[in-house]
Amino acid sequence: MKHITAKEVENLLNDKKVLNIIDVREVDEVRAGKIPGAVNIPLGLLEFRMHELDKSKEYVMVCRSGGRSGNASMFLESQGFNVINMTGGMLAWEGNVE
Repeated sequence: MKHITAKEVENLLNDKKVLNIIDVREVDEVRAGKIPGAVNIPLGLLEFRMHELDKSKEYVMVCRSGGRSGNASMFLESQGFNVINMTGGMLAWEGNVE
């Protein structure tokens, strides 16, 4: 599984790089703030919503601390998706939130 730090994600976004970010936290967690542009697909629904994802794209997976996004990354990799887990999750995020 590939990893990226929260700071690396923040720097890429600040450099105007387009990232496909999937936040796998629950809806109530995301209400407190998410990375701008991130799409919320709770981990429990990922299997049923992966048809919304494009296997030709790379996805950055995010959760609160990195555990659930790690599980999501392993699952999506096993289904043929190109994913990177953001280590430390939103606890490590220091950038803007929406």
